[in-house]
Amino acid sequence: MRYHTLGRAFLALAASALFSLTGHADPGVTASSIHLGMSSPFSGPNGEYGITMRGGVEAAFSEVNAGGGINGRKLKLTALDDGYETERSVANTKQLIEQEKVFALLAFYGSSPTTAAMKVFSEAKVPLVGTISGAGTLRDPVNPYMFNLRASYADETAAIVDHLVGIGISNIAVFYQDDGFGKSGLDGVTRTLEKHGLKASAVAPIERNATDASAAVKTISAANPQAVVMVTLLKPTAAFVKAMRAAGHQPQFVTLSPIGADLLVKEMGAENARGIGITQVMPYPWNDALKLVRDYKAALAKTDAKAEPSYYGLEGYVAGRVMIEAIRRIDGEPTREKLVAALEQAPFDLKGFKVSFTPSNHSGSTFVELTILDRNGRILR
Repeated sequence: MRYHTLGRAFLALAASALFSLTGHADPGVTASSIHLGMSSPFSGPNGEYGITMRGGVEAAFSEVNAGGGINGRKLKLTALDDGYETERSVANTKQLIEQEKVFALLAFYGSSPTTAAMKVFSEAKVPLVGTISGAGTLRDPVNPYMFNLRASYADETAAIVDHLVGIGISNIAVFYQDDGFGKSGLDGVTRTLEKHGLKASAVAPIERNATDASAAVKTISAANPQAVVMVTLLKPTAAFVKAMRAAGHQPQFVTLSPIGADLLVKEMGAENARGIGITQVMPYPWNDALKLVRDYKAALAKTDAKAEPSYYGLEGYVAGRVMIEAIRRIDGEPTREKLVAALEQAPFDLKGFKVSFTPSNHSGSTFVELTILDRNGRILR
């Protein structure tokens, strides 16, 4: 009888200890796991962007899980497809927080979708680390739960316009996507041109997820520009460049990092993509001199031997690594407020890319690099 009593007492103590591990943690945290959520396009015209980025996140999580996780807790990812549609992104965010009970969010995609989703995760006080967007709506004013890993569109467009003007080009047109992404980029081009005493010679929009660029080609061709800044994604960019060249126009085409240089080459073919300039907001993902890149490539090879390194994949990996390092900084049981404080504590040095947040600045990086595609589809710096 005495042994039965001791046994019951031991079980009670064990249950109490387990509750102390999990009872005071936020949703998504158990004694053995931390559940994180992602919403990006995995289907439709922009599906490859999300798929590639998810691969980078999974590589980072698999890497840490193979080593036992974070304080014995393995990382779990639930990734939902939003098709780059704003309403679906909002619905996914609600599902991840309310039904999936994730601890935090990472690696979202798109200016308009993330801006709309921000209202949901902010009200729930759930942090989001990293989104494929440089829009000002995600940066100003500073949202306590939105942490941007990449440079802004203002940073990217300033680099483009300053470079073009610096080499003597003044007749510059803009082809932009008619949504938060495109309008933010258009504003950035306009402001930088004004600093040089210039204005766009022609401006033409295209609807999000549309691929018929004929109207834009007609408008921009009339200005006979020396260069066209394209604030558009994969399909419309490819269609526009092909149509402009078919119409006999050969301006310098330049686009922003969300295009995905490797995906553009795949879409257009190396010869047709030749000469297109692209800004990048992540380090060159084939630069083995950087430890970050070596780590990324090694982790990617272990999760998917057929996957090729890419800027989008590296950005997903960076988002995963920053989330991992922030959780590791948490003292005691993980909570969302502790995660926010950990993100704002000190810079993250990933040995090839640095990210730094403060309570008054959640723009983690201003890194921008200009690249160009050669005749073989290679990205030259």
